[in-house]
Amino acid sequence: MEMLTIGAFANACRLSPKALRLYDELELLRPARVDPETGYRYYAVAQLEQARLVAWLRRIGMPLARIRRVCALDDASAAQEIRAYWARVEAETTGRRELVAFLVNHLSYTPRKDTTMLELRYSALSDTGLVRPANQDTAHAGARVLAVADGFGTNGAPASTAAVEALKSPDGEPLPGGSVLNLLEDAVRGAARAVQDATPGKDDGTTLTAMVWTGSQLGLVHIGDSRAYLLRDGELFRITHDHTMVQSMVDEGRLTPEEAVAHPQRALLLKALTGGADSVVPDLRLCDALPGDRYLLCSDGLSTVVADEELRRLLGSAPAPDAAVRSLVEAAIDAGGPDNVSCVVADVVEADGGQRLG
Repeated sequence: MEMLTIGAFANACRLSPKALRLYDELELLRPARVDPETGYRYYAVAQLEQARLVAWLRRIGMPLARIRRVCALDDASAAQEIRAYWARVEAETTGRRELVAFLVNHLSYTPRKDTTMLELRYSALSDTGLVRPANQDTAHAGARVLAVADGFGTNGAPASTAAVEALKSPDGEPLPGGSVLNLLEDAVRGAARAVQDATPGKDDGTTLTAMVWTGSQLGLVHIGDSRAYLLRDGELFRITHDHTMVQSMVDEGRLTPEEAVAHPQRALLLKALTGGADSVVPDLRLCDALPGDRYLLCSDGLSTVVADEELRRLLGSAPAPDAAVRSLVEAAIDAGGPDNVSCVVADVVEADGGQRLG
């Protein structure tokens, strides 16, 4: 059996002698022979393939305990284990990226120089549509919380109701600006627990898109394919990203936006609150509020049948939130109403000392 010194073996497999000594102690990569007098380690050429695998797995950040498991598997099982590990890394990285963006936005926020007090005018409306036998959407508009949830599965209606109810506690209460992140995280955990209590199976659940008003900003939490839009100075901006298989294919360049509209799996969700979900990492962000801003939260029963340009026109022409939600729901119904449709519209206005409803 051809043998290599530890130095030659280290050069061949791209692991340092120090790492090789550590892996020996951990029984991850034992030398083929140890000189009984000098303690010098020798490795067999046949061990190079395993050593290179260890080096590659360390390079992608896999913990040593998991590497030990991978090395004990056959090739097909090892490949599956590596794929599962990397999927988890990517999910965690996405969550951290979104949290980093939230923190940068939060810490970079500069309060408006003027001292004008702002408040929300708001209205919500939900309709079963023309095809579905029941309405599984839930929409809520309050002084501090705006929310839309689109339930699915046998228990979709209880799921969407439970998620929104779990978010409504801050309504009417003062909200310190520095507590927005903690509040949103707690709200998502509470909504997830509420959905699990309301739905027995992993095939039942809900999307959730909600905003919490601080008095100068709106904190956004988003899971699924309901959407949030901002109409500012006549321009419409979508401020959420769909958590769907089709959207991920668009992001990767495998589908065009035009192809995505007609894709048969366009409603397949990658993220949702379900009865079987252990944890879901939501999108979080802060939105600076300016007088004259108009926000729309809606279920996909609106966004899939009414084009963005028509949304912009309807939002821009309605004089008040209640008129806006009526015109938006009517537009979805006129387009065939194939799904439940729900929307919340909220205007940022200068406060006049009392709550004003549209």
